[in-house]
Amino acid sequence: MPIRILQRFIKSESAGGLTLCLTAMIAFILANSNFSAQYQALTEPLVHWVNDYLMTLFFLMVGLEIKREMKDGELNTTPKVILPAVAALGGIFFPALIYWIFNGNNPSTISGFGIPVATDIAFSLGVLSLLGSRVPLSLKVFLTAIAIFDDLGAVIVIALFYTSNLALVPLLLAAVCIVILVLVPRLKINSLAPYLILGSALWFLILESGVHATLAGVILAFTIPATVLPGASTSLLRRLEAYLLNWVAFLILPIFAFINAGISLTGIGIHELINPVVLGVTLGLFLGKQIGVFLSTFLVVKLGLAPMPRDSNWLGVYGIALFCGIGFTMSFFMSSLAFTEISSPNLAFAKTGVLLGSSLSGIVGFLVLRFLPIRR
Repeated sequence: MPIRILQRFIKSESAGGLTLCLTAMIAFILANSNFSAQYQALTEPLVHWVNDYLMTLFFLMVGLEIKREMKDGELNTTPKVILPAVAALGGIFFPALIYWIFNGNNPSTISGFGIPVATDIAFSLGVLSLLGSRVPLSLKVFLTAIAIFDDLGAVIVIALFYTSNLALVPLLLAAVCIVILVLVPRLKINSLAPYLILGSALWFLILESGVHATLAGVILAFTIPATVLPGASTSLLRRLEAYLLNWVAFLILPIFAFINAGISLTGIGIHELINPVVLGVTLGLFLGKQIGVFLSTFLVVKLGLAPMPRDSNWLGVYGIALFCGIGFTMSFFMSSLAFTEISSPNLAFAKTGVLLGSSLSGIVGFLVLRFLPIRR
């Protein structure tokens, strides 16, 4: 990907991340103020609508980013793929392991293992942007690539472990819809309309099948052509991505954050903070992510399988590993899949863990990259 395009992408993600920070703070303040009852009355009816409808567009954006990077970006060659892919894999395995240590013997909470495996690319880049030019571009690219693979891993986890009882007929019709979407590019149609119409049908069929509807967004993204058709100035993929970018960054994700980040601290004491779900999510994000990402990166570089990010050192890589523990949006989303009852105490415990783990990761990562020298 040309550097100017990458910088524009990171700038957009960073600005969106800062918007997320602000929205989450407002939600948190409202949930712990005299307006908490009004906040709950406003947000509770919207939770499923936001998670099942709006977040499909977020996952569509995620899929477009992954496909673009695999075609002509930071993931288009094997050496570029190895380091972030293995780092992301470690950053998925260790958080899940830590969560399992605390909840493996409890059937009612083990489903939350997917909560700490996620990295929020917008939020993490938003916090990272506060450091300005102190952090080399190569490390920002590294964090972006890890988060993209992390998103792909989260999609797989959702498909395999957070799917309800399947309805065969809608699932078969969804498969037919996917086949048609795969064939449409052969017609060389320079319009997004056929894809969006078929994508809407696919979303409905997947929703009815019992598979989580947001997966329709990822599937649709991978069928959008990334090549420039004759007579066009840009590909359909880039056209759709450019259209979605600001809507996702500055409307959909802030709405999601406002709905999900309003965690009330009323009644939360030491006993609640040592709840296995809180500990599993908090330590999974804060310890599991940094251990998994840094250890995996260290091994890949030392074994000579891939080079270190340019203009960086191990301290910089460690800071990035800490930033990978900022789960936030994706972790909140996974929480809603693991514990589906809005009034479930486990859902509140999971969100508390997401808030604690993401905050610790962001604060410590910021301090590491801010106050300790980085070789430029």
